[in-house]
Amino acid sequence: MHKLDPIFSKYIDTFSRLSIFLAYFWFGIIKVTGQSPASPLVIDLQKATLPFLDSNSFVIFLGLTEVIIGLLYLYKPLTKITFVLSIAHMATTFLPLIFLPNIAWTGFLLPTLEAQYILKNFILVALMVQVYLNYKKK
Repeated sequence: MHKLDPIFSKYIDTFSRLSIFLAYFWFGIIKVTGQSPASPLVIDLQKATLPFLDSNSFVIFLGLTEVIIGLLYLYKPLTKITFVLSIAHMATTFLPLIFLPNIAWTGFLLPTLEAQYILKNFILVALMVQVYLNYKKK
């Protein structure tokens, strides 16, 4: 056992929650303020899947949802519902890989920069699962 193991064990849940909060809150707030470089991708996906909704309102709604999910990760008693909400949200983040192949892929298994950004969400999903499993242990 490494001498840092007890420190990591003691603080990993807090660090994980703060990391998820930071990603969700930051990316959400820049959508709400209209400054997200991901907004065009979100709008393209919204038009492909939910064309009856107003695009600008959808981006703001999505941003607010992300801000709320981020904040919820800081409140441990709501971990179970936060986990469910965040996994549902994450499932939608992978949709451009299917519904917008011309934006996501340059060839077979050759992701564009946008797709690389999306595929990195698997790391967040793994972190969310770890937070949820730690919560269930207690």
